[in-house]
Amino acid sequence: MTRQDSSNRAAHAPKVRARTTEAITAAVLEGLVDSGYDGMSIEAVARRAGVGKAAIYRRWCSKEEMVQKIVGDLAWSAVPIPDTGSLRGDIADYVAHAAELQKDMRTTRIIAEIGVAATRNVQLAQTFYKTMRLPRRKAGAEMLARAAERGELPEDIDTNLALDCLVALAYARPQSLTEAGELKAPYDQEQLVDVILTSLPACRRTSE
Repeated sequence: MTRQDSSNRAAHAPKVRARTTEAITAAVLEGLVDSGYDGMSIEAVARRAGVGKAAIYRRWCSKEEMVQKIVGDLAWSAVPIPDTGSLRGDIADYVAHAAELQKDMRTTRIIAEIGVAATRNVQLAQTFYKTMRLPRRKAGAEMLARAAERGELPEDIDTNLALDCLVALAYARPQSLTEAGELKAPYDQEQLVDVILTSLPACRRTSE
């Protein structure tokens, strides 16, 4: 092998590694949808990705670490922080983002599968909280703080209670299933915004 050949292979290696990682990532996400976390194995992921198990173990030491990293890196784990200048505008954007996320059946199923597995796995539960729940709560807390500074919410607002209300109505509300098998939000987004805006001022700290 010539020096030029070695140089070409070295330059090509990062692209090959990236494609392999993408194939494994896709296989993991498909496996979570099809088999769930508990039913998914390294062997099954390798077969689906068309790679050897060694390619997986070079990147992650276990199934748990692999799923934690891939879930943590998912684009949908990042939550935009609305800053429209008004509480109504911020809440409307927050609800709209949640609605878009819930339209994605694949993502919804992955989140559900990870959530169920997290009830039986402490480390996975911590990852689930850090990568999925915490960003949403942080985004909501910043919205509420700005609204309180503008006088749109009481200064003694109970942030945790208000966040529970906001996240539950925006993300955790039940959805109906259409005849075509698609999830559909049962409430109009504008109505949800009105309900949230009505309930938030009531979330105030109580004196001990």
